[in-house]
Amino acid sequence: MTDDHQALAWVLFSVFIAITLAITTWVSRRRHGSAEEFYAGGRLFSPMENGFAIAGDYMSAASFLGISGLIALFGYDGLLYSVGFLVAWLVVLFLVAELVRNCGRFTLADVVAARMRERPVRMAAGAASVTVSVLYLVAQMVGAGSLVALLLGGAGQQARTWMVIGVGALMVVYVAFGGMRATTWIQIVKAVLLMGGAIALTVLVLVRFHGDFNVMLNTAAERSGHGRDFLAPGLKYGEDWISRLDFISLGIALVLGTAGLPHILSRFYTVPTARSARRSVVWSIGLIGGFYLMTIVLGFGAAAVLGSDAVRTSNTAGNTAVPLLALDLGGGAGSTGGTVLFAVVAAVAFATILAVVAGITLASSASVAHDLYASLRRPRGTAQDAQRAEVTVARIAAVAVGAVAIGLALLAQDLNVAFLVGLAFAVAASANLPVLLYTLFWRRFTTRGAVWSVYGGLIPAITLVVLSPVVSGSQESLFPGMDFAFFPLDNPGVVSIPLGFLMGWLGTVLSPEAADAARHAETEVRALTGAGAA
Repeated sequence: MTDDHQALAWVLFSVFIAITLAITTWVSRRRHGSAEEFYAGGRLFSPMENGFAIAGDYMSAASFLGISGLIALFGYDGLLYSVGFLVAWLVVLFLVAELVRNCGRFTLADVVAARMRERPVRMAAGAASVTVSVLYLVAQMVGAGSLVALLLGGAGQQARTWMVIGVGALMVVYVAFGGMRATTWIQIVKAVLLMGGAIALTVLVLVRFHGDFNVMLNTAAERSGHGRDFLAPGLKYGEDWISRLDFISLGIALVLGTAGLPHILSRFYTVPTARSARRSVVWSIGLIGGFYLMTIVLGFGAAAVLGSDAVRTSNTAGNTAVPLLALDLGGGAGSTGGTVLFAVVAAVAFATILAVVAGITLASSASVAHDLYASLRRPRGTAQDAQRAEVTVARIAAVAVGAVAIGLALLAQDLNVAFLVGLAFAVAASANLPVLLYTLFWRRFTTRGAVWSVYGGLIPAITLVVLSPVVSGSQESLFPGMDFAFFPLDNPGVVSIPLGFLMGWLGTVLSPEAADAARHAETEVRALTGAGAA
């Protein structure tokens, strides 16, 4: 990449950082220290605003760069990632959004604790939420180190290290000083930028092929090196039964994991009513659906315009397919159009990373303060004093979580980003989704069942990953010189998700205490009608 590309990208980066810091400064002057303001932005956002923020929270750098790259390399098999990420929102819309908004205040643990003994449930749900958030956060920050440094032409170890530290410091500032209100507006700005950039590139790709999608697909198949197999299933996940089962496991984790992601669930509390939460999801589905349709065009367009070999040569994982496509569509290396378009894509990728890590950091700090700290402390003073203390802990937790994420990301700079994202989804689907669905829909569910459900999904998911080929047993593993890969699949979802549901049922059946019928009835009425909701 030329100096012009890097200079213009840095200018656009600086503009975005200046805008987001200005938003944070403006919001921090208006805050009044309440938990509702810090965690939920005062519940003042409209469905459209929250829908844009949800889309901004969900569409990560892995989506913008990673999925398009996978399609450019593997054709149909890469396309299935887009389908999985989009279908997941139907689960959120029909089973989660409205009921969670009615039953909780700020976190997933609020929903479960509404009909259980609070302390054990909050400890379990809080631990699971922090684990999922940190895994997702590390994935985004590893992406910040590798992808953005690569886009700027400085892919060396030192450049990647400073990029991780810089992103971590910015996300701590956004969350600690601006809370949910600043984070939401940053996500809205990012969503607009991302959709604008994706639309522009999609239009340019279609113009290149005169609007004929069939010609683009045939050209992509020819330039992929795989012929018609590029447009058929099995190129990446069709070698043997293990790879097919691994893909099923990943698909289940992606479809079910979204409904258990803490930073997505927390967005439903930023609107005033359950109806607004449902309408927010409708807005986000429209935006996310349009975006993932465009990633299909960009992926096949990159294969057709650049060729799969050129994409693979630049980056073996395909992460640079979109910026390389932008460079070509703008007129090629050295052209003004190519320089501008490449820099815009780099800036959008940077904005994407910052917005997503801010949302995840806020969700994890909320779990630490509202669930873990609130469960362990002894109440002192007035309710207002308790809220101020909790918000202070949340801000300190944001700094601590940021420091931990920076440290882990620096240690894991060579780990596969897609693996980390898939693991976060698998853990969310294994630990958070079963307890959430049981709480909302099963009358007999007990406190023991809730605790067993969370730990029964969380512990197996992490254990199976440690015992998988991702950590040891091959040259691509985290520890290539060791071999304790007793579990053949990379993603544990197909095993750990059923275990989460099974342990929740088993804990309830073996529980010495019966479910509290009155509290369940109250939760059910609140979930379905919104009566008494915060």
